[in-house]
Amino acid sequence: MSEQSPRPDLRALFLGFSAVGLSGFGGVLPFARRMLVEQRRWMSAEEFNAQLGLCQFLPGPNVINLAVVVGKRYQGVAGAIVAPLGLLLFPLLIVLLLGLAYDTWGNLPLAQGMLRGVAAVGVGLLFAMAWRMGMALKDKAAFLPFTLAVIAAIAWLRWPMPAVMLGGLLLSGGLAYWKLGRK
Repeated sequence: MSEQSPRPDLRALFLGFSAVGLSGFGGVLPFARRMLVEQRRWMSAEEFNAQLGLCQFLPGPNVINLAVVVGKRYQGVAGAIVAPLGLLLFPLLIVLLLGLAYDTWGNLPLAQGMLRGVAAVGVGLLFAMAWRMGMALKDKAAFLPFTLAVIAAIAWLRWPMPAVMLGGLLLSGGLAYWKLGRK
């Protein structure tokens, strides 16, 4: 990957995150990664993974937290306001219009089928983003066991999400501490 792009201004932050917000509903994190890392190169893959990890432990939606962090990083408080505003403004307007349409036609079988299809696409995008993030790790050997452990804990064992997150934090933190101690 080439060097990072120049520092974005407020307009670039608003337009970049507006494009992300208009890319999908409920699953824009893969689009945010593509925009930040691959297209605009405002972050490296490693920086994205680190910032997303931080944003997952902050209260609120991860991608909005990420927009605030990126906006603050490049344009201070104004950027921290403009980036999430760009992310949310147009989708909010679209959702209001879709809500009116669903209220009118939501019970039709065609509408129900379309909603199931959109949900399947969202799951696929989430898995694709997780795979790309895993491939950007320096130690790829740790990616698969952690992934399988999380899937097993949540999907098969039905453990509560806070317990899985705390266990993952302790396990990954312990592994990182152990690896740093060996160097």
